Amino acid sequence: MLRSKYSAYVLSVSILLVVSCSEKQLTKPDDVNILFQNEKILTKIIVDDIFSPPVASRIYSYTSLAQYEAIRFIDTNGNESIAEKLNGFPKMPVPEKGKEYNFLLAATKAFCSVAYDIRIFSKDTLVNYEQQVLEKFSNIVSQEVFDRSVAFGDTIAKSILKRAITDKYKQTRGMEKYLGSKDDGKWQPTSPDYLDGAEPHWSKISNFSMDSASQFRPMAPLAFSTDSNSQYYKMVKAVYLKGISLTEDEKLIARYWDDNPFVIEHSGHFAVGKKKITPGGHWMGIAAIASKKSNADLVKTAKAFTLTAISLLDAFISCWEAKYYYNYIRPITQINSWWDGTWTSFLQTPPFPEYTSGHSTISGSAATVLSGLYGENFSFHDNSDSAFIGLTRDFNSFNDAAAEASISRFYGGIHYIISLDTGLAKGKMIGAHLLNRVGVSNK
Repeated sequence: MLRSKYSAYVLSVSILLVVSCSEKQLTKPDDVNILFQNEKILTKIIVDDIFSPPVASRIYSYTSLAQYEAIRFIDTNGNESIAEKLNGFPKMPVPEKGKEYNFLLAATKAFCSVAYDIRIFSKDTLVNYEQQVLEKFSNIVSQEVFDRSVAFGDTIAKSILKRAITDKYKQTRGMEKYLGSKDDGKWQPTSPDYLDGAEPHWSKISNFSMDSASQFRPMAPLAFSTDSNSQYYKMVKAVYLKGISLTEDEKLIARYWDDNPFVIEHSGHFAVGKKKITPGGHWMGIAAIASKKSNADLVKTAKAFTLTAISLLDAFISCWEAKYYYNYIRPITQINSWWDGTWTSFLQTPPFPEYTSGHSTISGSAATVLSGLYGENFSFHDNSDSAFIGLTRDFNSFNDAAAEASISRFYGGIHYIISLDTGLAKGKMIGAHLLNRVGVSNK
């Protein structure tokens, strides 16, 4: 029996320490904290497995969507499927009429079942976590409801995964690497690690809400020029001058929004890697903060996670299409060539083309979605990254946070202002498009 199987499982001490609620007993069959725990354990796994920001957004999207598609039935008035309004998803399963379910249990099972098959590596962590949660549910619902709910969650997961296995993710893993170009103004691997371009084929991944990856492609960036009076020259010079005159506040902002999943720190001949959350993980944390502060119910909390995650994935797909389409040079390459061969960016320059800024794009998209759900002037205390960098900040709105995330890349020396402004504006369009697609007004 499932009940006896989960009762017999003994959790590891490490998981008890990782998951905040693991020291508590589940006493209510509709405890919204379970949704926060689900997302929290997934973020831990994404950090441990060092997924790139685009790949992380895909993981968040499918798992959160599966969770929502199960939890939406907890409301007797019914809530519309989000999946059925998106590209490529089949009609979602529905529960049997007249049968009793625990839809939070079903949602957690759907979430975990999708996560298992979405190519995470730290499966033991997820197994331990899932066993713990299911054990708690087994103590508060009947065996019949338990079994039926778990089965329904699995059915939801299978429907979501039908789409996941056809989104070209697997195929892109074997496509050719991208080594850049030696042409003037074009991207090439950057010091000190000179890595090849990350996720050069990400635009081929099936998006969730856009007509195509190129739907929101921005206008071309400034053309290369050695003329000291040209806008291109002045744009590059601005990054250089800011890099050698950073204030302590600007350094703090840059560090706060770094969100580099694997920072490589060099000391002489030694290099040390440090793990942190991804930019998308940061915004998923903000979605959790907003849901908690507003006392959102289960359905709205699940919807916030889902739409935030999808906004991240579509923004990454759109941004990466522009990055490899324009193949724009990073500031460090041009600055080292023109003025100072020893200059380095305050933040580690990421290994892919510059235009447009990924963090600006996904921040604009996520902020637009969260503003649509919780309001334009929603103030919040952001501690989503405190476990990794020991810092917190306060913002008057999601758009204020997005604007600071964007400018942080200029302070970090890794982006031009034009790439920040263009990316932020494009991200907001992507977020608004998603809200319109699923029928949520952007207040």
